[in-house]
Amino acid sequence: MAKAKKNYADQTTDSDEIRHFDTIGGDWWDEQGTFRALHWLTPTRVRYIRQHIARFRGKAKLSSSSASLSLPLAGIKAVDIGCGGGLLAEPLTRLGAEVTGIDMSKVAIAAAKDHADNMGLDIQYRHISAEQLAAEGTGYDLVIASEVIEHVSDRSAFLTAMAALGRGGKAPGIAIITTISSNMIATALAKYAAEYLLRLAPPGTHDAAKFVSPQTLRAEAKAAGIHLDDITGIRPSIRKGFDLGGPPIINYAAAGLIL
Repeated sequence: MAKAKKNYADQTTDSDEIRHFDTIGGDWWDEQGTFRALHWLTPTRVRYIRQHIARFRGKAKLSSSSASLSLPLAGIKAVDIGCGGGLLAEPLTRLGAEVTGIDMSKVAIAAAKDHADNMGLDIQYRHISAEQLAAEGTGYDLVIASEVIEHVSDRSAFLTAMAALGRGGKAPGIAIITTISSNMIATALAKYAAEYLLRLAPPGTHDAAKFVSPQTLRAEAKAAGIHLDDITGIRPSIRKGFDLGGPPIINYAAAGLIL
């Protein structure tokens, strides 16, 4: 019997945000280009994801030095919401995960598909919203929204779609979110300094009104059925670009189970 589809109306796509990323999104894989800050952030994102898959599933290891650990995420079915050009989807695939990347920017999806093909990686990329994918009824072990929740038009609806995508498997799905906190320091550094002084992102990339504090995100996620029990700061690092640790004043990561 076919699984009944649920109706999740597309409430979260911000057309202005999509137009912005379609305009700037041609150089996703230029490590010195528009998205260089995301390149610096990606190893830290991957490490955080691995830590929490290990915590909840016991499948991932924090070291992959031996041949037996070359695919530590094998058996993990993941969806990367707002995948952009695939900067996070590709390393997760190389670690063994079965990754679906979705984005509402056609330019980003085209860049992601082209790069994955050139790298010989089997990643399913789709031009579809989280709500539209949730309506199809497919469940995932791992639901990721990395550097995307600050770009949606309705955060509560987005979290509801995330929760729907993490249900239906043999075990509760794992949710991973990385984003920017809401306070004066975060606005000054992640918005104005990053965009206008350091040029780490094109001007207009972020709307500080959409930044969300850890406390607010945790409460809204809980209302949607996502129980975020870990909040970890992401701090700048001279040696690594970014590193985990410290208070969640500017960038932070959150993880928990979808129940």
